[in-house]
Amino acid sequence: MEPRNIEEENINNAALQKNAGTVLSGETKGIRQLLPFLGPAFIAAVAYIDPGNYATNISAGSAYGYKLLWVVLASNLMAVLIQMMSAKLGIATGRNLPEISRERFSKKTSVFLWIQAELVIMATDLAEFIGAALGLYLVFNIPMVAAALIAAVGSFAILEMQRRGVRSLEAIIAGMIFVVVIAFGVQVFVAKPEAGPLLAGLFTPRFEGVDSILLSAGMLGATVMPHAIYLHSGLTNKRIVGRNEAERKKIFKFETVDVIIAMVIAGAINASMLIVAAALFHKAGIQVDDLEVAYDQFGSMLGTHVAILFGIGLLAAGLSSSSVGTLTGDIVMQGYIKKRIPIYLRRVITMLPPIVIIMLGVNASKALVMSQVVLSFGIAFALIPLILFTSDKKLMGGLVNKKITTVTAWLIAVLIIALNLFLLYETVF
Repeated sequence: MEPRNIEEENINNAALQKNAGTVLSGETKGIRQLLPFLGPAFIAAVAYIDPGNYATNISAGSAYGYKLLWVVLASNLMAVLIQMMSAKLGIATGRNLPEISRERFSKKTSVFLWIQAELVIMATDLAEFIGAALGLYLVFNIPMVAAALIAAVGSFAILEMQRRGVRSLEAIIAGMIFVVVIAFGVQVFVAKPEAGPLLAGLFTPRFEGVDSILLSAGMLGATVMPHAIYLHSGLTNKRIVGRNEAERKKIFKFETVDVIIAMVIAGAINASMLIVAAALFHKAGIQVDDLEVAYDQFGSMLGTHVAILFGIGLLAAGLSSSSVGTLTGDIVMQGYIKKRIPIYLRRVITMLPPIVIIMLGVNASKALVMSQVVLSFGIAFALIPLILFTSDKKLMGGLVNKKITTVTAWLIAVLIIALNLFLLYETVF
């Protein structure tokens, strides 16, 4: 099979282009204007609700109650800004972040950035694939190795949707996000969290010892995902192409709405994970660092049906996000080094490490948390070039960052890098 690139699929989707054209020309009015532009942010948003988030958020909620809920809110606000910048880069330049990096940086730097991006994607894939297999194991009691093989088939099926056009892929990803929303919506309703402590945790920044800072860094790594930064610019750069600056600004306006909707949903899901763990486990004095234990506790505290919903949500999140990770790998390889391998071959290669880990019997939840630590180190290598490029007037034209955007983005980058250095120091010493 010939490699299928997501940009090529976007170009070939004639119906999408036609509908977008009527919006840009002013023929379509009202809420219908949004429809052709909704989708890219939902694919990127899958990265924000992957199984790694399950592990870190449930661990945080069970250990510290609602106290670290503000970390979820802060991370999500950062994610909104970062994803808007990534989408804007693709819209303004017609190229993705790795492609512009290759043009602007030396060959050695580009190769280094490609290698670290591939390592980040491998860590991402580890979390997602193990999460999907764990979901199958919990819900259907299928042995982990067999569950891993079934998850592999499922992820191939989602990738196959790409061949049917980008809208088909966006539809199935959005559907899986909806499944996760239902799962946690029911859990929050049944868990009946306390409003007072919840609101205090959401709006009062605080830590409780070094371990809470380490866990917060892991939560940040699980929320602000480096591969989503690469991916979003690749989803928007040729999806709908503006013929002039006015059209590009209009496209970005609609994409901003797409980002806000998708990130609000992703943020609500992440907050729900922590809230449920706080309302149930922390209140009962139970610290849960293992998703299998969480599943069992949901069953004993809320009933089997709630536990099954948890497992199904984990399965949906894992399957959808693993496919998105594979698409990102294609974008970074093509962008940084102008090479490409068939996307199905890439999927097979990235499956091997998690399958080996599962066969070795490594604890799935611990593997998930460690993958998030690795991810947190990759954020700076995606974020710093993104800020540099989107602040360049010659490159971005009328979509260049406003000064407040650039200053805020640099503050976020400094905060993330400082947290990562602290995490490294604590881990080593």
